[in-house]
Amino acid sequence: MARIAFLGLGAMGSRMAANLLKAGHALTVWNRSPQAAEALVQAGARLAASPAEAAVEADFVIAMLRDDEASRAAWCDPESGAFSTMATGAVAIESSTLSLEGIRALGEAAQLRGIALLDAPVSGSRPAAEAAKLVYLVGGEAAVLGRAEAVLGAMGAAIRHVGPLGAGCMAKLATNALLGIQVTALAELIGWLQRSGADAAQVLQAVAATPVWSPVAQVLAGSMLQQDFRPQFPVELIEKDFAYLLATVGTEQAAPTFVAARGVFQRGIGQGLGGQNMTAVASLFSPA
Repeated sequence: MARIAFLGLGAMGSRMAANLLKAGHALTVWNRSPQAAEALVQAGARLAASPAEAAVEADFVIAMLRDDEASRAAWCDPESGAFSTMATGAVAIESSTLSLEGIRALGEAAQLRGIALLDAPVSGSRPAAEAAKLVYLVGGEAAVLGRAEAVLGAMGAAIRHVGPLGAGCMAKLATNALLGIQVTALAELIGWLQRSGADAAQVLQAVAATPVWSPVAQVLAGSMLQQDFRPQFPVELIEKDFAYLLATVGTEQAAPTFVAARGVFQRGIGQGLGGQNMTAVASLFSPA
């Protein structure tokens, strides 16, 4: 049993933290809005008033936060940040989807304090988090990952070590870029089929029998055809991830497909779809 601090109890973090409790770990949690911790506290977790308080005596500190800014505050704030109280020998695990610049800055801050850091974002949405079926894309030292594998295994079905610190971030941004491009392509295809008078569901069922179809396309197309846009991965978050990726590619000419896909999600945000599932961009292409 490990002593674990978990920072960030949003849709993903709350489910991940619950699986740590189920695995028998001693869990302390923190969230900016304390009411999000109520169910976990009732299940046996301890609520801390700050990341710094949560990290005291923790063997592992895990963060699952929205973006670079939230992550930097939770780890690095001189008074309330987790780094200020983590013990030498403890392991920091950053599972948020950050920019490459953000994770590298976090690595430098951890190194100054003698803290081991893993860059460990996850692939999988809320159902995968709840079922402990996440895929971990891990950057960092292999020896540190070895120490953390049992903890990550309580929340995920697969752990992929992809290289040094920062490689996990790049693997996650690459994963989300491929996902986002499929979303925008399917949204446009369904809109085109519907405007052309075709039975979009029937046509896509035939396409699904060909080698070009991907497993996730079935889920995405079903969401679009049924107009079920309950948030699993909101439009505003995948747009943020495209922004992080594009910040590293240099010029727009180096990544025109990424630029175009991000533009669709930006348009969706402009139409008030930011909080809906990423598949809600299909409504941008629906027949009038």
